[in-house]
Amino acid sequence: MSVFESAHFDGHEQVVFCHDEATGLRAIIALHNTNRGPALGGCRMWNYANEDEAVTDALRLSRGMTYKNALADLPWGGGKSVILGDAKTDKTPAMMRAMGRMVDRLGGAYIVAEDVGTTPDDMTEVRKGTSHVKGVQGEGGDPSPATAYGVFAGLKASVKAKLGRDSLAGIRIAVQGLGNVGFELARLAREAGAVLTVSDINTSMLEKAERELGATVVAPDAIYDADVDVFAPCALGATLNAQTIPRLNASVVAGSANNQLATEADGEALRRRGVLYAPDYLINAGGVIHIFHEGPGYDRKAAFEHVGRIGAVLTDIYARAAADGVPTQAAADRLAEEKFQLGFSPRQAA
Repeated sequence: MSVFESAHFDGHEQVVFCHDEATGLRAIIALHNTNRGPALGGCRMWNYANEDEAVTDALRLSRGMTYKNALADLPWGGGKSVILGDAKTDKTPAMMRAMGRMVDRLGGAYIVAEDVGTTPDDMTEVRKGTSHVKGVQGEGGDPSPATAYGVFAGLKASVKAKLGRDSLAGIRIAVQGLGNVGFELARLAREAGAVLTVSDINTSMLEKAERELGATVVAPDAIYDADVDVFAPCALGATLNAQTIPRLNASVVAGSANNQLATEADGEALRRRGVLYAPDYLINAGGVIHIFHEGPGYDRKAAFEHVGRIGAVLTDIYARAAADGVPTQAAADRLAEEKFQLGFSPRQAA
């Protein structure tokens, strides 16, 4: 498949295919837009079925980072990198160092960070090949807690907007996916008094949620039918589609997964059903905001206060969407496009 012919090609500035024979590295780096500054986005390692699938992921995720960084008022454009392979069996320190060298060849146009299948320790190895890296161990570290906190803040704002509730006490939440972010979101929600229903393919995490959070466990496919107020997709993308949306009982969708909508039409389908959708690239921006604050002078309190403002931005998006009669992701897109088309001014930074 030609990159230019992909349905997910959206005027991307650069797509780079990388190979290092010595380490077995096969990677793709996609730069979507750099109007606001160098493209920042994580490095995902996944056992893709084929190269086309990897290209699609890189194109979709890099575009999402452009919009995410713009709405977060950060001085970065959007990019993403993907490594083809099994992170549990194929990844080595030498491979991550080779990835750093590939990033370095772009001369600072791309800043890499961790993502699914990579860790702060991996970024420490990447740094041995390039200075254009964030999310390094010891300088703020794992951004997952910040991502979860941002989703939590956004979820609360969404419940307030849709249900008129200032508290999550008694609010029924279905969490799909109990990875680092999903489980932390579930924990925060439970501490706030929410009632949890959860699903995951990892039985040990389900047992932990049941034991520590009092969660009700359901089969992965049954999570869509749960009788809840909020559906929180925290696994992989495209789980909101023509097959699953009619099954939802929730009146709010607010979760951490990237690319939750299978198609743009699915946002309109949610709106027509009266479901308030928190645009994914906004509600899950806590991680990238955290990365903005990291470094030798990292201040956790300041970083998390910044992340917490995601709720206020979502409230603004909901008001714009209602005023214009459009799906919430369309309102978010319009605001993000205004920001990244204009470029970045230091006065915009929070």
